[in-house]
Amino acid sequence: MSSRPILIIDRDPQSGAALRELVAGWNFNVVLAQNNAQGLTHFGNTTPSVIVAGSDVSTSNGFSLLREIRALYPDTPVVLVTDQGSIEMALNAIQQEGAYHYFEKPVDADKLRIILDRAVELTEAKRENELLRRQLQDRGAFGELVGKSESMRAIYSLIEQVAPSSASVLLTGDSGTGKELVARTLHQKSPRRDKPFVAINCSAIPETLMESELFGHEKGAFTGAASRRQGCFELADTGTLLLDEIAEMPAMLQAKLLRVIEERSVRRLGSRKEISVDVRLLAATNRNPEEAVQGGSLREDLLYRLNVFRIGLPPLRDRKEDLPLLAQHLVTQLAEKHNRPARFLSSGAIAALQYHAWPGNVRELRNVIERAVVICSGEQIERHHFAPYPIEQRVRLRNEDTITLPVGTPLEELERQMIMRTLQKTKNNKTRAAVLLGISLKTLHNKLNLYRERGLLHDD
Repeated sequence: MSSRPILIIDRDPQSGAALRELVAGWNFNVVLAQNNAQGLTHFGNTTPSVIVAGSDVSTSNGFSLLREIRALYPDTPVVLVTDQGSIEMALNAIQQEGAYHYFEKPVDADKLRIILDRAVELTEAKRENELLRRQLQDRGAFGELVGKSESMRAIYSLIEQVAPSSASVLLTGDSGTGKELVARTLHQKSPRRDKPFVAINCSAIPETLMESELFGHEKGAFTGAASRRQGCFELADTGTLLLDEIAEMPAMLQAKLLRVIEERSVRRLGSRKEISVDVRLLAATNRNPEEAVQGGSLREDLLYRLNVFRIGLPPLRDRKEDLPLLAQHLVTQLAEKHNRPARFLSSGAIAALQYHAWPGNVRELRNVIERAVVICSGEQIERHHFAPYPIEQRVRLRNEDTITLPVGTPLEELERQMIMRTLQKTKNNKTRAAVLLGISLKTLHNKLNLYRERGLLHDD
């Protein structure tokens, strides 16, 4: 099936032919049918990008054709064209019957073209969304981790090797890169998966309470100790314990932690009794461990104990190829969490995400996506849903990065020159050019094919 396929269904042959002639002039592959059966005969197992249906809505059963189309093509935008109507009918067609847009004859050609372009972009976004979903199923997700980049695949491989053992693992990486998710994935892939997983952030607990949190205390061990309390090691017994931001733990407690690791037992504050514990220990830090040792914030002997295996997580800026997959995963997850209609991101929204440096990594991305999901009232998240978050960080333009055209230049020619200049700037890297232009790669190829057909582009 050719690119940008449109099905026009109109029982009036004369009206349908006029509409086909108009739309075909806009680089759409138009199929004209008088009913749904004819349309199905032509398209078979494929699906048109958009359907334009002529319908008489003046009768009580005026939306019957629309309902039939929606039943056959539930994911395809349907533009309704009618001989007569009203604002009430238009609202009913869109809000109640699921039409994408509503036109009353005579149709405004400029508005129709804009609506058809938008409808095709919506269809392409849905198809790209489905592709991303399939990629997630095909090793795009590993436990709670998402990504198909080479660096993430290397991490998946290392997790598979390390998870079955009880060896300690040190997780390193910038804040927000997903160290706790790796820890949880290690636990889920281990024989301890049905046992407790306990995580403690060493930088978030006051030093005076840290020892009690780790090892527990007996009643009356200190002022305010009204009852016995188990520490994290006891709570994680037979399971996994994650010590996040280990380099922030006070030096005195690091020494006690080392003793617990070596003797595999803990003693609560205020007690002389040793309690045996079987804990798989994971530690994480956003600092360079060797530099932390040199700076005196991390004991060298403790580092040796923790660093049996090391997994380093890359910052999001170094794995931008994972961003569409990751963003789509977050949209799906957060829309379900907040019971919102958002289902996917437009190509423009993904392009905007690609511009950002993401200093806060995946945690920052999650916050941005969550806000967009909450405020989006439709299925598709657009670029403007990220406002007022400063999502785009573009560099200052140089003269060679701009084009100057006289007033009155046709929009199609302006678009063509912008596309060609962008391809020149990216050294013909079409994927990068599509991101810069805020369009999908498929849309860019469609534009280039049109230029070839018109003799405006010659391949070397």
